[in-house]
Amino acid sequence: PAAARVVATPALAHHGWSWTESGFFRLEGVIQAVYVGNPHATLDVEVDGEVWRVEMAPPSRTIAAGFTEDVARAGDEVVAIGSRSQDDGERRMKAVRIIVGGETYDVYPGRAAQI
Repeated sequence: PAAARVVATPALAHHGWSWTESGFFRLEGVIQAVYVGNPHATLDVEVDGEVWRVEMAPPSRTIAAGFTEDVARAGDEVVAIGSRSQDDGERRMKAVRIIVGGETYDVYPGRAAQI
């Protein structure tokens, strides 16, 4: 049981916003992979030779914002706006807005309204 708690704790660390910096961060790069599924939709984005993990909302919210696996693919340029990880060594952010193919997807509209 103790080992299970130790293993489960890191997985929970990225839920919500507590792991992110305050303020907004803009990331521009090229999509390497698109995933729209549980627990969160994600993009892997290459920026200057490094791959960033861009977390979006849970799939139902992401799809409700109009972002599906059909609107973006590997090789597409993308802009992600949101909050980056507090850990400077971690190439990870939580996006509130995704811009790809000239379309804007506000996966967290309440937060995106603050941009």
